[in-house]
Amino acid sequence: MAETAEEIKARKERERDELYALDISDVEWHCAPGAEEHEERVEIAYLPDGAVAMRSSLDPGTVLRYTEAEWRAFVLGARDGEFDLEPGPHNGGLPTE
Repeated sequence: MAETAEEIKARKERERDELYALDISDVEWHCAPGAEEHEERVEIAYLPDGAVAMRSSLDPGTVLRYTEAEWRAFVLGARDGEFDLEPGPHNGGLPTE
């Protein structure tokens, strides 16, 4: 039998609570190859059950955590161009007229 919207919401809240309850003080953080230690960069750590933690190197105390399903949806969307930036002055492109 399929889950109701209420059951899905409760399950997702339970998953989120369990994910944020994990002790991640000893995880290994990874960043893009070639990133310099002093540069601002996004860092990720792999957690149990396919979950991922993500933080900014400039604010390592603020950590976002994603379930395996959330991370998979993000990665697939990024690969599909869902988050591509329009060239503009804020990201190195030329101003639009």
